[in-house]
Amino acid sequence: MNYTYDLIVIGGGASGMMTAGTAAERGLRVLVLEKNKKLGAKLSISGGGRCNITNNEDNIHTFLSQYKDSQKFLYSSFSKFNKETTKAFFKKLGLPVVVQERNRCFPKTENALDVVRVLEDWLRLNKVSIQTSTAVEKIEYTNNVISGVIAKGKKYTAKSYVIATGGLSHPETGSTGDGFSWMKEIGHTVVAPNPNIVPLKVKEKWIKKLSGTTLVDVKLYFYLNEKRMFDRRGNILCTHFGMSGPLVLNSAYEVLQLLEKGKVTCLIDMFPSLDIGSLEKKLVELFEKHKNKNLKNILKEIIPAALAPVLCEELSLSDDLKVHSVTKEQRKSIVCFLKQSPLTISGSLGYDKAVVSDGGIPLREVDAQDFRSKIFSNLFFTGDMLHITRPSGGYSLQLCWTTGFVVGKSI
Repeated sequence: MNYTYDLIVIGGGASGMMTAGTAAERGLRVLVLEKNKKLGAKLSISGGGRCNITNNEDNIHTFLSQYKDSQKFLYSSFSKFNKETTKAFFKKLGLPVVVQERNRCFPKTENALDVVRVLEDWLRLNKVSIQTSTAVEKIEYTNNVISGVIAKGKKYTAKSYVIATGGLSHPETGSTGDGFSWMKEIGHTVVAPNPNIVPLKVKEKWIKKLSGTTLVDVKLYFYLNEKRMFDRRGNILCTHFGMSGPLVLNSAYEVLQLLEKGKVTCLIDMFPSLDIGSLEKKLVELFEKHKNKNLKNILKEIIPAALAPVLCEELSLSDDLKVHSVTKEQRKSIVCFLKQSPLTISGSLGYDKAVVSDGGIPLREVDAQDFRSKIFSNLFFTGDMLHITRPSGGYSLQLCWTTGFVVGKSI
């Protein structure tokens, strides 16, 4: 067979571009087939448009522990390409990376479109052939070898093939699970995906009234059938449906697993650094300082402004209640609300709002050294095609960079 290319990469997202560029730098003839009009559709909106490129966690064991059961499988690959390699790589492309809160790393310009731009420039510099608006329709194979792909009625052939089509998060960007369907058809197992890093819906109306408000440094205690299961601390964003923000997104995977077993509730502690007695003392001191003012107004000194009227409404405290008229019982109810506000978790927003979804090819069917299929000798997987759970905060994109680099070097 006369091969037109050394490598065909199906999918022009983060891991696909990394694979293609790395292989092309070695002199391989590479073709990228992308069904969207442009490369990097999902990458261009990642991190709220700022692109959380990686995480700056220094301890490799701590870093890899974020990938749960997959950490041992990934150790070899991360020794070849990790967060330091990623930062150096983008600096070389003319896009320095800066470290911000919670060890998250962003391009200095804080613009995800710049990440897509420098990657695309890198591909063109290394003479990668790019065909956009080209959706693959079928993958052909003979025995244990991929023999070609069909797109727009035309057959494309190469010595090796990479599936970099992503999972099911943000389907509007083209991540519609095409790769999963193809792999099922040709004999691979595909673990059913679930929304993984995703906002949570709650039943209580009071938190929905705070839509758009961020509660900073709170602690959430999650319960299954009234038994405490785990807790997390960080920031949450109140929404019209419930909760989002880093703390919630990174708890969603465990919460959704609990929901399959029963009723899930959580308590919000808005002052995790203070015990109940210390918070009440803080409130007493505040009240002493502002005896003749309206309670609703002076509460804004210690809680977000939007929360004060909601708290008063929930506790049936009148709008014109003066601080000097607040009873001991009312003061204790305020403290209780701030330390132990209960919420009932009713579900998640699903794939459309998921930052990333798990599912994909189980690692038992993939070689840990080069992400090669154990069924097809010339087939490789990258990024979201692999069934690997991870949190937000740069870990998902680092998986794309690492798997893309290793595959690009291995082929």
